[in-house]
Amino acid sequence: MSEFSLPANSKVHPGKTWALGDTTARVKTFRIYRWNPDRDAPPTLDTYEIDLDRCGPMVLDALIAINDHIDPTLAFRRSCREGVCGSCAMNIDGTNKLACLTAISDLKAGASRITPLPHLHVLRDLVPDLTGLYAQYELIEPWLQSDQSAPDRERRQSPEERAKLDGSWECILCFCCSTSCPSYWWNQDRYLGPSILLQSYRWLVDSRDQHTGERLDRLDDPFRLYRCHTIMNCTNACPKGLNPAHAIAATKRLMNERG
Repeated sequence: MSEFSLPANSKVHPGKTWALGDTTARVKTFRIYRWNPDRDAPPTLDTYEIDLDRCGPMVLDALIAINDHIDPTLAFRRSCREGVCGSCAMNIDGTNKLACLTAISDLKAGASRITPLPHLHVLRDLVPDLTGLYAQYELIEPWLQSDQSAPDRERRQSPEERAKLDGSWECILCFCCSTSCPSYWWNQDRYLGPSILLQSYRWLVDSRDQHTGERLDRLDDPFRLYRCHTIMNCTNACPKGLNPAHAIAATKRLMNERG
């Protein structure tokens, strides 16, 4: 029988409130998704109040302050703090973003809501399961493939050939784009999604790679590539300003040109 509502254990309930208690402080309130698989309880939205004068400027600084001084059980990923590793991707006020690049001052007034990247299994709190995405990344074989023996020095490219890689090599695999894509939400077991297809395009246009045909063969499937409907959510969500939709369209042209 069809089910048109969330199961009882998936509905998000109001959680604990961690009030600051200092009426003179500049307060920012965060409502953060919490779920612990070791507890037999549904997820909650816990409320935290942060003193902005004792916190760094970014959302990641607020999360670290919560973890260090308020609630050490809060789980989230982080590493570089410079928008390079992609670890701190999460949904902030309804938009997929990197917490380390999102300024608290740019958030909406009032309480801000922070949840994990959407439409992925949650391991705990703000930590989604990326196993399927990395399996798809492995599928495209993201490394240089050549039938020639390795040269004594670098494999040369002209400036024009190198320029073709711009807009794709900068991807940091944060998966903000894929998890903002409705086509990926409903077909993530078969559709590769914008982040993986952008990474695939990076090797398709690399003049040093000699396995273009094999790479296109792996994408020649009704779902892996063609499930993209050019909704453009991916391009809007990319924190690095890249255009996965353009890369997908260019890949479709390559597929069409080879007949």
